[in-house]
Amino acid sequence: MDLINDKLSKVYLKYLAAAFGSAFMGSVFGLVDMVMVGQYHGPEGSAAMGVIAPVWNIVYSFGLLAGIGGSVLFSVAKGSDSHGERPANAYFTGSVIFGGIIALLLWVGLWLFEVPLLRLFGANDALLPLCRRYLIPVKFTVPFYPFSTLLSSFLRNDGNPALATKSVLFGGIFNVFGDYFFVFTLDMGILGAGLATAMGICMSVFMMLTHFRSPINTMHFVKVPRLPEMFGKIAANGFSSFIIDIAMGVLTMLFNRQIMRYLGSDDLAVYAVIVNISTFVQCCAYGVGQAAQPIISQNYGAGHSDRVSLLLRYSLISCAAISAAWTAAVVALPNGFIKLFMSPTAAVLAIAPEIMRIYAVSFLLLPYNVFSTYYFQAMLRPGTSIIISVSRGIVISGALIMLLPLILGSNSVWFAMPIAEAATAVYVTASIAQVQKAVKRLDSGRWCIADCCHGPAPPSPLPV
Repeated sequence: MDLINDKLSKVYLKYLAAAFGSAFMGSVFGLVDMVMVGQYHGPEGSAAMGVIAPVWNIVYSFGLLAGIGGSVLFSVAKGSDSHGERPANAYFTGSVIFGGIIALLLWVGLWLFEVPLLRLFGANDALLPLCRRYLIPVKFTVPFYPFSTLLSSFLRNDGNPALATKSVLFGGIFNVFGDYFFVFTLDMGILGAGLATAMGICMSVFMMLTHFRSPINTMHFVKVPRLPEMFGKIAANGFSSFIIDIAMGVLTMLFNRQIMRYLGSDDLAVYAVIVNISTFVQCCAYGVGQAAQPIISQNYGAGHSDRVSLLLRYSLISCAAISAAWTAAVVALPNGFIKLFMSPTAAVLAIAPEIMRIYAVSFLLLPYNVFSTYYFQAMLRPGTSIIISVSRGIVISGALIMLLPLILGSNSVWFAMPIAEAATAVYVTASIAQVQKAVKRLDSGRWCIADCCHGPAPPSPLPV
């Protein structure tokens, strides 16, 4: 599929279906893992999986750092290069090397610091043996995890989003059935869950590698000069995606601490449900961003400002639909979601509606803000993307979580995310307007937007 010349609505819908399915189903499979281990081991099993969850957040985040950071530059270079595919493949090669270094460091780090890391993430003496048992097979396959994220990003940018989605789905489906087989049928417990996960991710990566034998493949390795400089560009462009997932763990930790300090275990139980819902909403936003990014990047690189603006419109409509659907569902059926995720007490059912309706207001703007990070990455505005991710995910939200209970009382903590999303959306809107104004001044012909590109400079370069 030609991202530059084919009908834009058709291209976008194809990419949206693939990206949405991949992002959404990934969260579903993670939830199934926790449920199965919890059923086998009881509350301690669920708690152990909760301790392990930040490990996955870290590994996945580093995969995004190299994958999104490099694939955006790869796609922009593809769209703008008229002298072959070498500049684009320099970014591909650099990303693979960068990802390989990251994977090696994560691998060594987990082997050397397994126990301290698990302690840091909340493992006590009772949970530590369970966590370590889960990680036995996982430790042997750690490098596959960041490469899964990296390869799926590049496949979407190389015209094969379907294979990226199929690979994730195949690995995830194997993980679900493998969980049941190893955990229950073979009576392996949490060790079986780790084994199923390790095997599933390996299968996903091997499926993605078949792209390199496909006739549509344009990626190959080339010699890359000034590798450290290349790594810096990739890291800068991918940092905002990296920080979004890191921030999820930080915010969850802050909320947990404040809720237990000012409210209590019933409120914490409600928040646990909110975290799961937020994960699904955020995954929907990921889907829109991952669908739009390769299309925006290539058309931006080719100087097709009209297609960039139209794709932005399609993406914002998608975000609005996601926002309305999730907000309406939570506001209308708060206790329905509570019952879906747990067997609640009467006390939990009594407090849940107010809490969830307040928090649900944040879902009106969450997809918009998360999508914007992908948009600014695609438009080679990593600085703006980083400001949004850090401000929304850590600075504004973290400050509000800590300060609101002190100033306005304990229950005010639930207003932290609605206020943070609203403040972020103001900055996002102003920044998008600025970029789109600059885009409209660009010629529709060839112009240079990166040092790898060729052709005459634009009459009005985008602000940095």
